[in-house]
Amino acid sequence: MGHEFYRELAQQARDLAERADPFTRQRLLKLAGSYDVKGGNLARSPRPTERPLPIPRTTPPASIFSGPGEAG
Repeated sequence: MGHEFYRELAQQARDLAERADPFTRQRLLKLAGSYDVKGGNLARSPRPTERPLPIPRTTPPASIFSGPGEAG
């Protein structure tokens, strides 16, 4: 579908978001952002920057194994 089609859908979602409750507003703005991406308008995407999750540890930190008072 054309880029203009997705831009119009994004604008419609933003218009609805102005009158929606906070939960629905957040979801509509996220939807509008995805339409912006499909429409080729990346600069307007209101999506906040997300932090990546930390990498899970495969071994416990070294501080657990060292220090005074350990039973031998």
